[in-house]
Amino acid sequence: MAATKQRLCFLAITCFLIRVHGHPNYADALPKSILFFEGQRSGRLPRDQRITWRSNSGLSDGSAANVDLSGGYYDAGDNVKFGFPMAFTTTMLSWSVLEYGKRMGGEVGNARAAIRWATVYLLKAATQTPGKLYVGVGDPDADHRCWERPEDMDTPRAVYSVSKTNPGSDVAGETAAALAAASLVFRVTDRAYSRRLLAVAKTVMSFAMKYQGKYSDSLGSVVCPFYCSYSGYQDELLWGASWLFRATDDAFYLNYLKSLGANDNTDFFSWDNKFAGARVLLSRRVHVDNNMSFVQFQQQAEDFMCRILPNNPSSTTQYTPGGLMYKQSSANLQYATSISFLLFTYSKYIASSKRSFTCGNLLITASSLRSLAKKQVDYILGENPLKMSYMVGFGARFPQKIHHRASSLPSLATNPGHIGCQAGFKFLDSSSPNPNILTGAVVGGPDQNDAFTDDRKDFSHAEPATYINAPLVGSLAYLVGSYGNGSL
Repeated sequence: MAATKQRLCFLAITCFLIRVHGHPNYADALPKSILFFEGQRSGRLPRDQRITWRSNSGLSDGSAANVDLSGGYYDAGDNVKFGFPMAFTTTMLSWSVLEYGKRMGGEVGNARAAIRWATVYLLKAATQTPGKLYVGVGDPDADHRCWERPEDMDTPRAVYSVSKTNPGSDVAGETAAALAAASLVFRVTDRAYSRRLLAVAKTVMSFAMKYQGKYSDSLGSVVCPFYCSYSGYQDELLWGASWLFRATDDAFYLNYLKSLGANDNTDFFSWDNKFAGARVLLSRRVHVDNNMSFVQFQQQAEDFMCRILPNNPSSTTQYTPGGLMYKQSSANLQYATSISFLLFTYSKYIASSKRSFTCGNLLITASSLRSLAKKQVDYILGENPLKMSYMVGFGARFPQKIHHRASSLPSLATNPGHIGCQAGFKFLDSSSPNPNILTGAVVGGPDQNDAFTDDRKDFSHAEPATYINAPLVGSLAYLVGSYGNGSL
């Protein structure tokens, strides 16, 4: 049966693009998952920009505070730049390259470019005004009352920051993590840039540690309900210190992270909650370095895995009938991609040390973790009840009407006239497919019953985001290296 299906696939080009040797074509999905970030760029676009229906935007960002905050990424389908999810995106792209860069082939250069686009912006945000970290550009309420191309933005580009009197340990800790992780990515290819990233990471982490508080308490409705810090800031202090320890081996950060007492149990990993990610990162010291002083973090990482894995007494994770892990009704695929990255990475660590662990009486091996993670990625790429790929431009069937302003409005090339704030809503309301294909974008995904309505107005399910894609990059690179589907 499998052999027959494979032969039939090779007779149809579209089928071949989806499946190779019985698996989704990971080698097709990987470059697309990275290309997506070019569609999210803000600022002056480079000559080698490959998503050519985008143009320069936000060139005067920061002028409201007399600083330069041009560049960086729009986090999702709107035109606001939120520093918190942007920094998490950067950390996860960097971790993806650190763990799986050798499996990316020629795509590693594009992955580094995606990281650099973010870090150039984060460096600006962290260094232009002593004692301040800029964490947002654009009035989110005004932005959400408009539907316009980023190239046409005429909403207020207000600037938001945290400081010692308005602290934000969460966003600062994540920014420090992003810069420290990126410094490791560039350590070989650009040593001067790597040193600068690490130096600024140390300064920002010091700020996070010294002036403690939630940034959503300081900034209120500017970041809530969009990116409230629901989990608090202990997880980002742990996360930031963990990455700085990885980048420096400085005992100062080790002593600090061990002093935090951050023992919260969790079954989440996302832009908001970093506990599980930090514990997996720290458990590397046990499995790769055989340093048993980190066994507490190993145990916490495995407690997290038990909460994710189905069919064991510790599991607290729901799955759809089609097998997708289901955490929340809005943008659920962000959890599937982030958690799958941790599953692949922890499987890599325990395979290197030839260890296993138990969830109750259930023996968990590296293969157990890989199998679940692969199922999540395969589901996203079309192995699901609807036979729909949730990555735009991948496979024969994918979302056509994503909740994304630039994708849904005609480009400057086809409609050079200004399209105003209210005039754009006819494109939001249109039943036609988006005129611009945001290749590689992964949307929020189906509901708890595996149902998906391709509806531009349904942002909970039809909106892409950088923090959905970033961890998927690493998982796809792992799968390319394991299954060898095509050449990169």
